[in-house]
Amino acid sequence: MKRALVYLLFQPYALLVASFAKAPESRNYLACMSMSTKSDSPLPGLPIPEPICSDVPGTWAYDTMKRRVNEEILQRTYEDNKREWENPDFQPILKRFLELREDIGSSGQLKMLDALPADAPEDRVKEWNEWNQILQPFLDKQDTWLSAPWLVTEFFVYRRLIEAIGYWNEGTPGYKYDPFAKQKQAGLESSVGSAEPMLGKIPSLPKTSEGTELAASIALWGNKMDLSIWPADAADAGVDIFTTILASASENLLHDDFERLAGYCDKLRENGGGNVDVIVDNAGFELITDLALAQHLVESGIASCVTFQLKSHPTFVSDALEKDLRGHIDYYTNLDPKKFPNAHKAGLKWKELLHTGKWKCNEHNFWVQAFPMWKMTEPLRTEMKERCDLAFVKGDANYRRLLGDCMWDLSAPFDEVFGNYFPTPVCALRTLKAEIGVGMDKKQIERAKQLDSSWMVNGRFGVVHFSMGAKN
Repeated sequence: MKRALVYLLFQPYALLVASFAKAPESRNYLACMSMSTKSDSPLPGLPIPEPICSDVPGTWAYDTMKRRVNEEILQRTYEDNKREWENPDFQPILKRFLELREDIGSSGQLKMLDALPADAPEDRVKEWNEWNQILQPFLDKQDTWLSAPWLVTEFFVYRRLIEAIGYWNEGTPGYKYDPFAKQKQAGLESSVGSAEPMLGKIPSLPKTSEGTELAASIALWGNKMDLSIWPADAADAGVDIFTTILASASENLLHDDFERLAGYCDKLRENGGGNVDVIVDNAGFELITDLALAQHLVESGIASCVTFQLKSHPTFVSDALEKDLRGHIDYYTNLDPKKFPNAHKAGLKWKELLHTGKWKCNEHNFWVQAFPMWKMTEPLRTEMKERCDLAFVKGDANYRRLLGDCMWDLSAPFDEVFGNYFPTPVCALRTLKAEIGVGMDKKQIERAKQLDSSWMVNGRFGVVHFSMGAKN
């Protein structure tokens, strides 16, 4: 982990930008990602640029796929699961896991997922076919873990890991086995110290634009706490780190659409509340801030119902599944009310919101696939377009998908990118952890570069983007 931090601190931004100046040939992204799930789906309003790939030394994408994934993320996964995987029953899983590490470590050619058995259920066949659509253009070109688009390869790492475990194979040791469960549990336990003072403020937030901005700001900066970059330590359960982050929040915001967001939320409130989705990113403290935002949305009258859009299998170490969300609520409900009164009370409130149907959970395969979001699969896209009045898109990986993980001009108008195609009004809450972005003022970009040479990848800076989307 220390090596990664040293890399982040000393990579000059000029090198990162220059490394993209000469993109490898034959990367027609429109062609490669033309596995359209619906031919009439809208696209970004600007020409789609080349995707970020991982074969340019000196970039965060290269370091991630060449080193971080194998030497840090998968190594930590092995260490967390070593006791279980060295059990004789888990030997086939361990063998497949080590073969996957060898394949990634040698930057080998991409391979399709193993064929499904003839009696595979319909939902598994659909998911397999969608991954085949994603991969086929790059398999045809014999791309490697480095030469294919970063979005594709990084998501595929976790899909291959799930395959190695046999996550959907009933009757096997790997069935529904979460290799990141220990990291997520540590993240949950370490969240309480920061959450306790924050959760004490949520019930008293005003039912005004100011309250909306405060709740959304908490959810934005909660995204800084990402277990794939900053592993959790349960020993930190009593430590409040988040207050320090919030203290410098305004100066680290590179684009601020809080006012536009709050104005739209006021209209939802005036109309009796709408259906609001939160496209969730990380478990742990970030998920707690998402729950706090959702609580305010309901209590302030902005939302009549909040739907949490969640991952369908473990991915990106800390990304949240429905079991994680429900587990977080149970954990907070069972906290000592004398030691953590605000967190305990919040847990009880959240359980009530789930029980009454004002909160709902929806796991979907689309949220763990490498499609750009303008290729949102059906029937999810139509369902969201018809039902959802506002979607909060949380985190860096979801944001990368909003942009197709392409090399847009950092100051390109965001309304003409994801605002042109997203099926609902949308607010993106993101702290920067990848060399990608839009909608940032050039002066703000220069200011960030002067303050921090690693400003694009270390989560220090954030953006809030709002658009009415293609629905309107």
